Amino acid sequence: MTFAQTAPATQTLIRIDDLCKSYSLQDASGKTVTNQVLFDINLTIQRGEFVAIMGHSGSGKSTLMNILGCLDTPTSGSYWLDGQNVATLSSNELAHIRNQSIGFVFQGFNLLKRMTALDNVATPLLYAGISRSQSRKRALELLRRTGLERFAEHQPNQLSGGQQQRVAISRALINQPPLILADEPTGNLDTQTSEEIMRLFIQLNEEQGMTIVLVTHEDDIAAYAKRLIRLKDGHVIVDKNNTDADFVGSAP
Repeated sequence: MTFAQTAPATQTLIRIDDLCKSYSLQDASGKTVTNQVLFDINLTIQRGEFVAIMGHSGSGKSTLMNILGCLDTPTSGSYWLDGQNVATLSSNELAHIRNQSIGFVFQGFNLLKRMTALDNVATPLLYAGISRSQSRKRALELLRRTGLERFAEHQPNQLSGGQQQRVAISRALINQPPLILADEPTGNLDTQTSEEIMRLFIQLNEEQGMTIVLVTHEDDIAAYAKRLIRLKDGHVIVDKNNTDADFVGSAP
C-alpha cells in the first residue's frame, strides 16, 4: 500500500509545561487522601515525530495518554496542542478536537460490533456532519490503502485481530488528524501481526508525516519508534532518540 507523500512540518505539535496530575480519594476511614500520579512533566513533541511512551503499571503512562487525548485534564501545569492551551477550551471545543485533531487507536480495537468495517471507518465523518455517501466513499479509500477493501462489508467478528486493528487505524485516519495516539495497539495481537501493524505505523509516519505517540510496555514494539520516553512513578526518567546506544533495541 502507498500513501501520498507529504513533508512533515517542523513546528511544535505538543508542548507540556510543569504538568502534574493527582486524584483525591477516600481511604477506609473516610479521610480524603491525595494520590499524585504525574510530577512536573515537561515535554515537547514536534510534528512528524514517532514517539513511544513506556513504563510499568502505575508509572503514569495511561494518565499521560488520557491528558494528551483531551480525555482528562492536568491538576496543574499546561498542555498546548497545535498551538492551543487545552485548559482554556470548552467541552464542545474539546469534543471537536477529539474528533478532528486526534486519531485514537486502542488495544481492544473499540469497533462497533453491529457495523461493517466500512461504516466503522466512516462514523467519525458522520459525526463531523459529512454526508453518508461522501463518508463511505472516503472510508472505502482508506480501507483500500490499508489493504482491506475486500473486507469493507464484513463485521468485526468476521475479521482477524490484525484486520480489526487495521480498520481501527483507518478510522483514526479518516479525518486526517495531525496526531495519532495509540494505546497498546498490539497488545491483543500475535508477533507477526504486531510487526505488520507497526510497519503500517512506520509507513504513516515516514510517508505521510503523521505524528504518532504510542504507549506500550513491550521493548520490541517501542523499538519501532524514533524516540523513547520512559516514565517511572510519575516522572520522566528517559527521553532519547532510538539511535542512542542504550535504547531498548532496534526494530526487526
